Amino acid sequence: MWSTIELAGHDCEVFEPTQPSEHQYVIVYLHGVSGEWLNDKPAFTEQFERFGLRVIGPRTQRSWWSDRICDEFDMQKTAESFVKDDVMCHIQDHWGVTTPRVALLGTSMGGQGALRLSYKYPGLFPVVAAISPAIDYHLRMKQGIDETLPQMYDDPEVARQDSALLHIHPLNWPRHQFFCCDPVDSYWFEGVDRLQMKLYSLGVPHEYDFETSAGGHGFAYYNVQAQQAVEFLVERMEQERLRLPVA
Repeated sequence: MWSTIELAGHDCEVFEPTQPSEHQYVIVYLHGVSGEWLNDKPAFTEQFERFGLRVIGPRTQRSWWSDRICDEFDMQKTAESFVKDDVMCHIQDHWGVTTPRVALLGTSMGGQGALRLSYKYPGLFPVVAAISPAIDYHLRMKQGIDETLPQMYDDPEVARQDSALLHIHPLNWPRHQFFCCDPVDSYWFEGVDRLQMKLYSLGVPHEYDFETSAGGHGFAYYNVQAQQAVEFLVERMEQERLRLPVA
């Protein structure tokens, strides 16, 4: 059910369910900074199989899914354009599926990437779920613990200005967004909490879970939240499918 393909010179993990859903729903999974794969994560695989979801997980190294060149990933193409252009074109060409039957799912680095992509392109990505999104990734640059960020940004403030939090438009946002973070995740919780407060103050609809706790930051927590996140995506893709077009 899991395989690896090459797309525009880069690996992508792909999941094909035993019985694809009636409406051919697809999830694009954005990985974290450690580059973990989902093919050995039963908690996620079970949910994908349960709902008949096709999944494609592009591999972009420590690109932070930004629209800036990360040599570790590609010296000419950004991770953002790879997802927005190459991956979405592959989904349409290979599976015959387009928006809104495509949703974004991300963990950690990929969680903030999924949110940022949906905030920048809400018409293309109206449904998104982020588990433990690393919103304040500029902190890694301040602490000197990330080798790729200094190649993409001149300083931490420039990186902060490109974070998901700063890409929220008060009048143009994804119609369906869910995010969660373990309350004992001391490194990333503050940024996610700040995101929730900003969305609330702007009146932007969203759902979140800051109560579930399962060990902090990592797959122990991600696995626990897999069902809630995937159920949200399926329910909201179905709502989008039934949504009447705007005249």
